[in-house]
Amino acid sequence: VAKDLALQMPTVREGSVRLIDRGRTQYFALHGRTGHLVTAERIDREQLCESVQPCMLRCEVIVEGKM
Repeated sequence: VAKDLALQMPTVREGSVRLIDRGRTQYFALHGRTGHLVTAERIDREQLCESVQPCMLRCEVIVEGKM
């Protein structure tokens, strides 16, 4: 994510980049040093999607400040 958005990690100040998942559980996070998108929670496909095909999780990346 950091590379795609040309963000300089770890100089991005805390709170200026947010990941928003739909639902109660935050499944994704941004690694503080590398800017890689990582899983923050275990993702159980059967629990999330049951019989829905294809199974997709969506999240939004919000960056505050100049890009």
